[in-house]
Amino acid sequence: MAKNTEKTGKKAASSASKTLRSTTASKAAKSSAGSALAQSKTTKETSKKAASAASKTLQSKTASKSAKSAAGSTLTQRRDKK
Repeated sequence: MAKNTEKTGKKAASSASKTLRSTTASKAAKSSAGSALAQSKTTKETSKKAASAASKTLQSKTASKSAKSAAGSTLTQRRDKK
C-alpha cells in the first residue's frame, strides 16, 4: 500500500476550525473536522472511524459548506487500498 503524503491545507484547516466551533454541527461533522485539524502539519493517516464520519458529513443535506470542506480533506488523507 502507498504511504499517505497528504496534509490538511490552510483553507481546509480554517473550515475544520469553524466546524468545531459551530453549535449546530453534527457529531460526525465535528469528528471529521477534528481529524482534519489533527493532520494539518503531519502526514498521519485518517482512521477508518474518522473516514466514516467524513463520508456521513459529505452525504448530509444539512451539513455546512465548511463541514463538507473539512470532511473532504479528511477523506483525502485516507490511505489508498490499492
